Amino acid sequence: MSRKGLFYFLATGVVWGIPYYFIAIANQAFSTVSIVWLRVVMGAIILIPIAIKRGVLIQAFRQWRWVLVFAVLEMVFPWWFITEAERSISTSFVGLMMTTIPFISALIMGILGEKAAWHPLTILGLVLGFTGVVSLIGIDALSGHIEVLPVLMLAGAALGYAIAPIIAAQKMAHTSTLAVIALSMVIVAVIYTPAVVVQLPVDIAAGITAEQWWAVIILGVVCSALAFVLYFELFKLIGPRRGSLITYVNLLVASILGIWLLNEPITPGIIVGFPLVVAGSYLAGKLHKPWSRKGQAEPAN
Repeated sequence: MSRKGLFYFLATGVVWGIPYYFIAIANQAFSTVSIVWLRVVMGAIILIPIAIKRGVLIQAFRQWRWVLVFAVLEMVFPWWFITEAERSISTSFVGLMMTTIPFISALIMGILGEKAAWHPLTILGLVLGFTGVVSLIGIDALSGHIEVLPVLMLAGAALGYAIAPIIAAQKMAHTSTLAVIALSMVIVAVIYTPAVVVQLPVDIAAGITAEQWWAVIILGVVCSALAFVLYFELFKLIGPRRGSLITYVNLLVASILGIWLLNEPITPGIIVGFPLVVAGSYLAGKLHKPWSRKGQAEPAN
């Protein structure tokens, strides 16, 4: 990885790791729909003018159907799922669940015909990762540390996060990613507006502290607008599969903030499932040489 690639890898990992902490702060006063709506509105306010100035927004409008699909998979459902799940699940657990994205991506790419996805080490990673998730959920559910429904929400968010970049890469390869993200945020804002018109005034009337407002602002400006710009620049440099490995940096950042600042516990499920999920996701997400039917690695293209 080049120095530039490493910089974007670490920077993206950090800005995608801090949202879980700020969501926890915002959740203390805002409803889920208000948080998501404020994030995308602030993100759109920043990105739309930039896309217009660069003359690339028209590209996204021409691909509006795929942009809509991307917006639904990347933001509409995942951001609601994660924000709502954090009301009963720790930020560390959320970060750990998001590390399943690389092996979900690997499985999808294998189904789509990528030979490298069927490398024995990739398959081993898929098995280890799945075992880790089952252990994580099963142990903590039985011991009363988590509820199953929020975990299913997080699984749905991880699935959306895995599929959306693949769609962007295959269906909008020649469309400006900045324009795609900007238009996606507008679409999400429109979808959430009917609910926000009713709910946001209620949230504000109940009283919101400066800290909670700042949490939402950071979520919109840093964790939405800036994060997506870094994220897709990273994908251009090192590809979507290796780019998805930033989830390990996300997990580290989310865990440190959660345990240090929010006093979140380390559960038995995390202790057992953590190493399996991380090892499995690493093996599944790592780029291996394509594997032939004869059991030998083929030269990389």
